[in-house]
Amino acid sequence: MEGHRQYRGRLAPSPTGLLHLGHAQTFWIAFARAKAARGELVLRMEDLDHERVRPEFVDAIIQDLRWLGIAWAGEPVFQSQRAELYLRAFARLRDAGRLYPCVCSRQDVQRAANAPHGPDDEIIYPGTCRPEKRRGPPPAQGNLSWRFRVPDGENIEFVDALCGPQRFVAGRDFGDFIVWCERGGKETPTYQLAVVVDDAEMKITEVVRGADLLASTARQLLLYRALGLSAPSFCHCPLVTNKAGVRLAKRDDAMSLRALREQGTTAEEILAGFRRTP
Repeated sequence: MEGHRQYRGRLAPSPTGLLHLGHAQTFWIAFARAKAARGELVLRMEDLDHERVRPEFVDAIIQDLRWLGIAWAGEPVFQSQRAELYLRAFARLRDAGRLYPCVCSRQDVQRAANAPHGPDDEIIYPGTCRPEKRRGPPPAQGNLSWRFRVPDGENIEFVDALCGPQRFVAGRDFGDFIVWCERGGKETPTYQLAVVVDDAEMKITEVVRGADLLASTARQLLLYRALGLSAPSFCHCPLVTNKAGVRLAKRDDAMSLRALREQGTTAEEILAGFRRTP
């Protein structure tokens, strides 16, 4: 944890569904770490997925967090109200030549015969639209995405509070990634860019989230550097799985906090089942 700044953490749920036990464990760890550091926690609704976000999920998240005994400082912050911040960061990266336009769909990348695979069999973008590989003129403005060019072969290293030393190789473990795209008829930042801008602007000192986002941290460290921003420290938590050993998703309605509450499960029973993490 940061020693020279007051601890400031964040809860960052996406209101596209109900919270499940995995979310609850991560958010409780974030709350416990902020409390142990005598710092503060803020609540940020990551509501940029215009097609899936619902007001009822915002209300349910707030109610379920309070039911668990998790508290935060101030009013919730909504990413949907911070568009100007993201646009400025996007323009800065684009004008610095760190981005290039891309017309490849997810299906195009999956079908690419030369697309390499990274950890967890993730398909790595083969650089089809990189200027030096592209055939023909640049894509016209319109239905396209903008990718961040990663420094191929560079080691991205950081020490995670729970998972220890981490190292990812740009171009091998992950490729050029999208930071700006059109979604639901609207231009919007992707998760990678939005969280970097938000965590820096909100002065977050430690990011607590699930271990499935370790590789995202390597990508985001590149964005912090490209934007001239100081990165927080990171704490990636163990994932909660179902009886089949598969990590929980929002489609697992039976494991949502709302369903468990309706079945009579108490907050104390849920908290007692979490892996204790300082």
